[in-house]
Amino acid sequence: FRHHPKIGRKKAAARQSGKARQWSKGEQAAAQKAPAKILAEFGKANREYEKRFGFIFVICAAGKSSEEILASLKQRMANDAETEMRVAAEEQSKITRLRLEKLIEGA
Repeated sequence: FRHHPKIGRKKAAARQSGKARQWSKGEQAAAQKAPAKILAEFGKANREYEKRFGFIFVICAAGKSSEEILASLKQRMANDAETEMRVAAEEQSKITRLRLEKLIEGA
């Protein structure tokens, strides 16, 4: 999870390849271009989420608006730790599948 930038951010905690940075930027385009108010909410919600679960919020953000992503982040805060780890892993699987498709297509 550390290889993904936090929602609304451009840089991941762990080192990413150039291709991974490019894909992350495209997948999170709506979140990164969100109004200042939404970006501030992302910052606060990201900190609360990480404090609660011990890892960053992971979502397959491709095609989702910043409002949809923020709503999902807030909704998932109600999950217990086991459920949230499962949901986060499912989201990571979606991201991996999307990136494998891009890799096969040569994108």
